[in-house]
Amino acid sequence: MRAITEDFLRLELRNSQPEVYYIPTGKILTPAAREYLQQRKIRIAKEGECPRRDPEEAAAAAAAPASQTPPPVMAAPKPKYVDYQNGSFYLEKPEHMTQLFDNQLVAKNHPRILFRGKLDSLQALVVLDQALIAEGGGSQQLLADLDDILKSLRNLMRCDVLDEELHSETIIGLTHAELREHSHNPMKFYSIRQMILPSYTMGRDYALLNQLRAAVRETEVAAANAFYDGFRFSRGDIIEELNRLSSALHIMMCKYLAGDYKGAGK
Repeated sequence: MRAITEDFLRLELRNSQPEVYYIPTGKILTPAAREYLQQRKIRIAKEGECPRRDPEEAAAAAAAPASQTPPPVMAAPKPKYVDYQNGSFYLEKPEHMTQLFDNQLVAKNHPRILFRGKLDSLQALVVLDQALIAEGGGSQQLLADLDDILKSLRNLMRCDVLDEELHSETIIGLTHAELREHSHNPMKFYSIRQMILPSYTMGRDYALLNQLRAAVRETEVAAANAFYDGFRFSRGDIIEELNRLSSALHIMMCKYLAGDYKGAGK
């Protein structure tokens, strides 16, 4: 059920004064919209119904010549935007709202928009760190792995904005199962013990990787808030991908300490 708001009516009827406003099938008037029509003395009827008349109007209609033609019924304009949460219509996009997808609008502080902001900031951080690593003569393999991280983040954004299912086979050359296994047992794969606390003595590029790992974690929390409706998580694919990206950054930190990124920056 879609609601017709007072704002929508003000725009629709700004240059007209119809005798009757016909509510389209499947739509309802908000209380404020109904009051607005009543104040303008516009009768209300459902589409396809004959509007009620008071006794004076009925008598006047009966006395009118039979040949008198009834006034044409105005067709409601097609709304350009729809409120994603309550179904309200908008002919123009309010400044405090933004598109979630298609013509669906939400407030700019909606959890989905906050998540996208985190995702956008994270992509910017990856690009900045790549620039710093490249400027310092860092490892080309490290830059390539960061390119793969960036590709995954951009794919996440695309799937969220287009409301598409996420398909991801590998990150930095590892499947989701392999990422989990390598991250949980770095001693086996990289001869590095697990959960080493970062220090500035480990180098600039290591610190940058750790910063990205923490930023991915923050983005994962934002995703959990965005896709939880009080009963379930609607986009488990996106949340899982962020979890695996966090594992990938941890693995990259282990590879850095193990010397797998030859020519790593200072």
